[in-house]
Amino acid sequence: MTLYMLPLAIGPWQIALIVVVVLLLFGGKKIPELMRGLGSGIKEFKDASKEEDSSKEDKNE
Repeated sequence: MTLYMLPLAIGPWQIALIVVVVLLLFGGKKIPELMRGLGSGIKEFKDASKEEDSSKEDKNE
């Protein structure tokens, strides 16, 4: 395994540890709210990038 791929080598114990830490930091009730906000942010980003692409196509024509 090369050095640049080392951070991507996450095993099941590391994932479990991350889940436990997130649960301890935010609590079980707060996590769905955080994921909903993250999802809406990603959707807004995709919409904005599509608008940018369409405006570039309009300028090229």
